[in-house]
Amino acid sequence: MIHPQITHSRFVFGNLSWYALLIALGILLAVLLASREERYKGLPKDFALDIALLAVPFGILGARLYYVLFQLPYYWRYPLKIFAIWEGGLAIYGAVIGGFFAVLLLCRRRGANLAKALDTIVPGLILAQAIGRWGNFFNMEAYGAPVSDPAWQFFPFAVYIPGTGYHMATFFYEFVWNMLVFFVLWHGRRHIRRDGDTTLQYFGLYACGRSFIEGLRSDSLYLSGIRISQLLSILAVAVVLLLLLLRYVKAGAPKYVLALPLCFLLAVAGLLLGIAPLSVLGMLLCVTLLLRLYIHPLSIAAAALVLAALTLVLLQHTVLSLLCYMLAGSFSLLALFQGEKI
Repeated sequence: MIHPQITHSRFVFGNLSWYALLIALGILLAVLLASREERYKGLPKDFALDIALLAVPFGILGARLYYVLFQLPYYWRYPLKIFAIWEGGLAIYGAVIGGFFAVLLLCRRRGANLAKALDTIVPGLILAQAIGRWGNFFNMEAYGAPVSDPAWQFFPFAVYIPGTGYHMATFFYEFVWNMLVFFVLWHGRRHIRRDGDTTLQYFGLYACGRSFIEGLRSDSLYLSGIRISQLLSILAVAVVLLLLLLRYVKAGAPKYVLALPLCFLLAVAGLLLGIAPLSVLGMLLCVTLLLRLYIHPLSIAAAALVLAALTLVLLQHTVLSLLCYMLAGSFSLLALFQGEKI
């Protein structure tokens, strides 16, 4: 439990911030893991190090530009603050976009396989993201709504922010989710059937968790009243679902299952907007399509369907319902990746 009287510093010593130190540690571990995998993937020697030297600056630049873009009124008034990254303000989606272009550029120059290169990187990337979330703790940012009930005022559910009281520890929730995704990717990396699948798992599973956790945060980036990261996450899940279902259609599944991503978006929109009939319709269509695909003994697929049913049962509790829906989406993705036609 974090006691209200205990405070902490943003800095380890001098001007070295915990935020910068943790990001550096995450990058180091990501490079070490990628270096370990590059030979197995058939990539050139020291390719992971070359990626790091190019992708890290591209990623930091992309992360900062993404954040600044959605905070333009503030940075227009204080332009020098654009360079104060030690104060926080790095958006992971911007980092991923910047890093992707760096990897794409390097692969073209070196004649390497892009899918294999990305598969080599993403397990370390999600681990680095998990570690980096603790930088939010020291910066006292990325927390959620206030927690007024004393029974829940304890860490890791809540974190004490001086001056404002207890808030949901959303940075910790994402740390836990990212670690779970890391273990899934790391454990399954040698059983992947196609190059690029580890990368698709990364985007799909990370986005499932982020789409829920982002809805709990109190410092989200908005555009016209919409949480940008939550919207991108939901779209990412839908795109990954579509790509996986295209495989099933090519293997003989009925073409109408391609409507599943649209039903997914419909159900989530209903949950986020508080329109119960819309979310019920989308959810029922999702379950119907999942059942239509099901031809495998019960396992991960069954968990997905149970969680989908819980989504409907808990519809009056938006947060719990959305949590169940995101978990159902995660299990659905895992089942599809494993070849189980849910």
